[in-house]
Amino acid sequence: MSTLQPALNAASAASIPAPAMPATPAVSAKTWIAVVGATLGAFMAVLNIQIVNASLADIQGAIGAGIDDGGWISTSYLIAEIVVIPLSGWLAQVFSIRIYLLTNATLFLVFSAACALAQDLPQMIVLRAVQGFSGGVLIPMAFTLIITLLPKAKQPIGLALFAISATFAPAIGPTIGGYLTENWGWQYIFYVNLVPGTLMIAMLWFSLEAKPMKLPLLREGDWPGIITMAIGLSALQTVLEEGNKDDWFGSPFIVKLSIIAAIALTAFLLIELTAKKPLLNLRLLVRRNFGFGILANFLLGIALYGSVFIMPVYLSRIQGYNAEQIGMVLAWTGLPQLLLIPLVPRLMQRFDARIIIGIGFALFAISNFMNIYMTNDYATDQLFWPNVVRAVGQAFVFAPLSAVATAGIEPENAGSASGLFNMMRNLGGAIGIALLQTLLTKREQYHSNVLMQSVSVFEQATRTRLEQLTQYFVNHGVLDRADASHRAYVAIGHIVQKQAYILAFSDTFYLLGMALIVALVAALFLKKPGHLSAGEAH
Repeated sequence: MSTLQPALNAASAASIPAPAMPATPAVSAKTWIAVVGATLGAFMAVLNIQIVNASLADIQGAIGAGIDDGGWISTSYLIAEIVVIPLSGWLAQVFSIRIYLLTNATLFLVFSAACALAQDLPQMIVLRAVQGFSGGVLIPMAFTLIITLLPKAKQPIGLALFAISATFAPAIGPTIGGYLTENWGWQYIFYVNLVPGTLMIAMLWFSLEAKPMKLPLLREGDWPGIITMAIGLSALQTVLEEGNKDDWFGSPFIVKLSIIAAIALTAFLLIELTAKKPLLNLRLLVRRNFGFGILANFLLGIALYGSVFIMPVYLSRIQGYNAEQIGMVLAWTGLPQLLLIPLVPRLMQRFDARIIIGIGFALFAISNFMNIYMTNDYATDQLFWPNVVRAVGQAFVFAPLSAVATAGIEPENAGSASGLFNMMRNLGGAIGIALLQTLLTKREQYHSNVLMQSVSVFEQATRTRLEQLTQYFVNHGVLDRADASHRAYVAIGHIVQKQAYILAFSDTFYLLGMALIVALVAALFLKKPGHLSAGEAH
């Protein structure tokens, strides 16, 4: 009997059905339409940064803006965008997500069309600022809808959609901008928003649930935090955009703005940490995954926007490419992402998301290190494989990083998490571009000095080259030999400067690669969230 009892117990236990795994809640078609519509809006908002930068010279010429002043066409958009991103979570509570999103989506389209009709620089700056303020809303709201409307198991799909706006849009922006400008005119970089924008509004109108506004929240708003944040971020963004052009702290304007930014942002941090109802819950940053995720995302912004900035500058300045040619080179950082990003949620089902993040950062870093030995002939063919490797790396990083960083974020903190996550990526981009501009200038000066030490009239190779160039100018119509000799010296100077710039561009890619290595290290500290266990989302 004693030997039979354990078998009977085992049999009876086997007959008891195992507890069923909780089923993933079904996601309605309306919810998916809302998510797709919102991410389409985010895509257009991000695209409008790079698509305009690719055509800035044409716009400046059309509206009579100088090279220095024309930079404000981009700066005004970026300032408005970075200020509204952290505000959006609270404003969506006040006005309801439906009203807030639809209003700003409509304004974005109206002011996109208005930018194409601008007659002078002041008009364009104002219109771009309003376009940036309304477009900036679309980015964090898409992210918020994904992490609030979708169940955890489906969030990787939504975040993969969002990744198309976050990483694919900056990569493909110069391609679209260059093509439209060269073939249709610069106005069409603004008109291109109208068709997808109308579709976006229709999708949001149909899918978003109507809820009452909560206007009394305006009285309870964290107004000291809002004001200090707006002033601080506006001043900081202006410093980053204009600093290199104005010689940084050699400019009284930049010094004053830097002081304002430092005081306002310090006050903002103190207010947010002590307010009963803060605009942003900064305590989310001490959560391990969110804190390290924000750091990795900030460094991703440096590399993402930095590489999109530096590549067109190199191709234009060194290789003499026009906007359309530059766009065709950069297309290979965008098109592979369009194929790969939809596969990332499936990879997240099968593998630890942190492994995918690590591979993505490693590939993105390698793609930059592949460009650190550039030469005078380094152009389309040589950039092909680095661009493809970069595309694969970017496709692998964003959705898994977003999913791991926001795991465990409560619905009431979704607005803060979305605002912080997206603001820090954009801020990383602004800081990265400022660093690269300064590094390019300083390293060109350094390499010029080093190279000029080797280019001496006491060197036989230099004298031979000067004689060859002098004879070249004489043979091509310069009658005065002294004038031909002077031109030969100038030509040698241009050759040296060009080589110094190529070496400086190589240094900028090295800096981007190192930033991504640091991001990879930050990603190693992420914990594995339970809902992203491999295989659970089948």
